[in-house]
Amino acid sequence: MKPLILITNDDGIHSAGLLAVAEALADIGDLVIAAPEAQQTAMGRGMPNSSTGVIRTVTLQGKDRKFMAYSVHASPSQAVQHAMSVLMDRLPDLVVSGINYGENIGSGVTISGTVGAALEAACHDVMAIAASYEVPFHHHESNTSEIDFSVAAAFTRLFVELALAHEFPDDIDLLKIEVPSNATLETPWEMTRLSTRRHYGYFIPPREDLSTPAKVQYFAVENDAEHPEDSDVAVFRNRKVAVTPMSLDMTSRVDLAAFEKSLRRE
Repeated sequence: MKPLILITNDDGIHSAGLLAVAEALADIGDLVIAAPEAQQTAMGRGMPNSSTGVIRTVTLQGKDRKFMAYSVHASPSQAVQHAMSVLMDRLPDLVVSGINYGENIGSGVTISGTVGAALEAACHDVMAIAASYEVPFHHHESNTSEIDFSVAAAFTRLFVELALAHEFPDDIDLLKIEVPSNATLETPWEMTRLSTRRHYGYFIPPREDLSTPAKVQYFAVENDAEHPEDSDVAVFRNRKVAVTPMSLDMTSRVDLAAFEKSLRRE
């Protein structure tokens, strides 16, 4: 019996990255493809009340075959909820979120809808993979078919195979995979920790009147010295594939008893 794999993303149902994953995994498992109807970049694990939950069946045309998929009027996390509750008769063996247009590294990963969908899967005790590929900034929300996701799809397939073949430690709920734009099939991958510092900075254009719209803009912060050598940011910037095991447990790794005792002292 083939494993059941749910494929989703935050770039929308017509993303070339989503289709690349489907094509890469077609012979590995039984696929259910369910993704947001429209672009949902930077949605995080958001659950907007404006989502209607309307589900439509669409056909995605790959190179050699067509895929039946579900377009969901929902955020990435809500698309996972609809898939698991309505579209599947059992929980999947694995959820793959991506491939995202643009890297998701550093302290901003909680902003990512790609990671948010994977976190939602993890909350259902389902192992998840969040895959992202470095593309130029102007393509982060473009969904263009000009991007070649083949190398990123190959690395995604590799870690899908590893995830299905191995039982991960209890503290690993998802794998975050970051593929540089110049990666080849021979590019080494390295296990990393999540950098607690920013990879993306932001700025707000100046304005004379606060009632004037001023959309928050973002840019890549290039100061490598601020990131530990074993972090996802440093490894990615060294042009290796950064693989970060992540946990739902966001508790500080402090000695809880000692910390409590210190607070109770008068």
